Amino acid sequence: MSIELLLRERKSLIRERLRTDGRVLAADLAREFNVSEDTIRRDLREMAAAGLCERVYGGALPIAPDAGSLSERAALAPESKAALARASVGFIRHGMTVFLDAGSTNLAIAQTIEPGLSATIVTNTPLIASALLEKPGLDVILIGGALDRAVGAAIGARAQRDAALMRPDLCILGTCGADADAGLTAIHFEDAEFKRLIAARSRSVVVAVTTDKLGTAAPYAVIGIDGVSTLVLEAGAPEAYIAAFTAQGASVVLVKGSAG
Repeated sequence: MSIELLLRERKSLIRERLRTDGRVLAADLAREFNVSEDTIRRDLREMAAAGLCERVYGGALPIAPDAGSLSERAALAPESKAALARASVGFIRHGMTVFLDAGSTNLAIAQTIEPGLSATIVTNTPLIASALLEKPGLDVILIGGALDRAVGAAIGARAQRDAALMRPDLCILGTCGADADAGLTAIHFEDAEFKRLIAARSRSVVVAVTTDKLGTAAPYAVIGIDGVSTLVLEAGAPEAYIAAFTAQGASVVLVKGSAG
């Protein structure tokens, strides 16, 4: 059997482990395939370069899902996102200043806010701002600059300068991937930079996460799980993820009726 064939088979098996188990560890794979850890690390680097996994310390994770534009993402799993939104909106209280970050679940949160709530909502996302304008009790601030079409929000230098002036009571942060070790991650570099900035400026951070994002990672780090106050998850979220998140100090709220 050729070396190239062995390499292809090994990578195929690694992809299968990622699909079935989520995280893979280089040490475990080296023992299983009877090769060195350096060989496995090289395999994982090559797979990451090809977009087949995301390298993390000691191994790799599945790639965080990328479902296209904000409008396209909003059309996926609407019932799950609506359930997460109903649970998340309770963190917004009268008189608060809240930053509502870009994201399809956060768009659902904006749509769920009761018209009578009196609060100031800041966002960098025109679709979210538009949904908030239907709520007469809210003061809405849209921070600006050039819009990133993929993210659906302003995330560049102007938006970051505006965000640096904010001290929100609450940040409801969007994320592309969520893992206890990799933390919250984003697909786009400037989006990660913006999220990291606004999270650091906020008194508390809440993140609503659909189950498909758990145990995945995108290329750019945002914040660690220890920087999150509360994770709002679907009821079917695996126990191992819940335990790992709470071990990092985050509270976890499970949303009944959102799984499946």
